[in-house]
Amino acid sequence: MKVAIYSRVMEEDQRPDVQLFFDELKKQKLQPVIFHSFFEQIKDTIELPADTEVFHLSEDITNEIQAIISLGGDGTLLDTVTLIRGNTVPVMGINFGRLGFLASIGRNEVQASIKALVNHSFVVDKRTLIHLDSNLPLFGDVSYGLNEFAIHKQDIAPMIKIHTYLNGEFLNTYWADGLIVATPTGSTGYSLSCNGPIVFPESGSFVITPVAPHNLNVRPIVVPDENIISFEIESRSDQFICALDSRREIVNKDVQLAVRKESFSLSLIRLNENNFLQTLRNKLTWGLDKRN
Repeated sequence: MKVAIYSRVMEEDQRPDVQLFFDELKKQKLQPVIFHSFFEQIKDTIELPADTEVFHLSEDITNEIQAIISLGGDGTLLDTVTLIRGNTVPVMGINFGRLGFLASIGRNEVQASIKALVNHSFVVDKRTLIHLDSNLPLFGDVSYGLNEFAIHKQDIAPMIKIHTYLNGEFLNTYWADGLIVATPTGSTGYSLSCNGPIVFPESGSFVITPVAPHNLNVRPIVVPDENIISFEIESRSDQFICALDSRREIVNKDVQLAVRKESFSLSLIRLNENNFLQTLRNKLTWGLDKRN
């Protein structure tokens, strides 16, 4: 059984846990296929199984790969999602970072998570992805994201006007620093920090949240994810910023943009003990009250 391993970097204090991870893979007879740049970082400091392989591209993730394991924080997992590209292989996030909301499996659960892979004693959550359509080639061949699509003014530019439409019908004009269209997964991220609501992962919706709106009566809105959401931008600046998760591109204001639900979804692995409500309480201290 092969598992692909993706990570950005290994910090020195993570070395014992990373070694434990690969030792457990060997013990459970799982063959690691490591992303090439991470392999180059660890090959001289981590004792790897003799049958270790290396992959370079998303095309290298074949049907032989049973799962992709992301070692790092939520940002690392978002990078891992770009490798999926319609592949049905599930992703497991082991948190070596800080918050670990998406990568919800802790360092202390490394051995349990690998045993769960072997025994198939895990739960797979289907997570909606958001897809960007444009008249310009943006974000290469990875024009989708797990958390959100966002439009931003540039740092020194004044606020922008974002005319927004649902299936061609006018929704609103946002005078703001930007606008976020978040998936249910992304509703607990950037959108939440801009006062957007939390929605359950299976809710089948998008959250449209303005960033620093100029009008007090403009609030986030939840819309069904069957809608195609399109935009027209007005700005005193000639350019603005488009973002898909942590990836960004600067584009001209006359660009044509629309977002919709991606045709495929992400299969996110979680252990049986973890669920969305527990993660809300434990990671975001949702509902925390010392009286309880």
